[in-house]
Amino acid sequence: MGSARIARDARPGTRGADVTDPRKPSDPARIRSDIAHNARVWNYWLGGKDNYPVDRAVGEQVTDMYPSIGEVARADRAFLGRVVRHLAGDAGISQFLDIGTGLPTFHNTHEIAQHTAPHSHIVYVDNDPIVLAHARALLTSSPEGATEYIDADAHHPEQILRAVEPTLDLKKPVAVMMLGILNFVLDTGEALSIVRRLMDAMPAGSYLVLTHPTLELGGEGNEAAMRFWNENATPPITARSRAEFAEFLTGLELLEPGIVSCSRWRPEEGTESPEVAQFGAVARKP
Repeated sequence: MGSARIARDARPGTRGADVTDPRKPSDPARIRSDIAHNARVWNYWLGGKDNYPVDRAVGEQVTDMYPSIGEVARADRAFLGRVVRHLAGDAGISQFLDIGTGLPTFHNTHEIAQHTAPHSHIVYVDNDPIVLAHARALLTSSPEGATEYIDADAHHPEQILRAVEPTLDLKKPVAVMMLGILNFVLDTGEALSIVRRLMDAMPAGSYLVLTHPTLELGGEGNEAAMRFWNENATPPITARSRAEFAEFLTGLELLEPGIVSCSRWRPEEGTESPEVAQFGAVARKP
């Protein structure tokens, strides 16, 4: 198990040091099986089994309306793998803060990072009680490294920042991973504030890794599917333009190839990388 740690509860109104056993969710009432939830539907699109009939029904309806949604999910996951391998390898990053973790599937952040750099420390953050229940699948680590899960909401970066230590040392560079999470912060001003608060707390040499759905890049057909989602699932979602996405990266140094479809961020040589309607970018704090 290495230096894996029990999940800590950093939700507003609780003490950051409170301990929650991930095998025993402290608030079962938070688990809703009567309405589709993003983490479970995303799991369904990735071929996972940690979902309810309502999640599958909504997932299938969205797929009927926007057939490429499965490709988006898989491209987002593959992007994570390529980025983490680069950061843990070429960039020498050994600390990862993965916000909006979702349900564990395959090639999770800690597995990729610690395969490349066994001493890596990873903190996962999510506020879905089903994710918390499955956190034990994430709470494994190489003997040299550490992995922890925090039950917290991305809307509250201060709680996250207080809870990440001592697993992460915020005096040393951290890769802040926010894949497909800012689209659930509907107000763009608030989303920008969250990113800036997180990155302000990180030292020079840290990285910001983002993906975000868009109605550009061929995603125009997704608009009706998003409306259906917002009427039938939780949490509600919004798409953003390239210009809006670029604002999240203000003041940071974009790595090549810049803001692109996440499927086309440094694709593996010899592999096909059809464009998907999901922006992806990696940027370094100077």
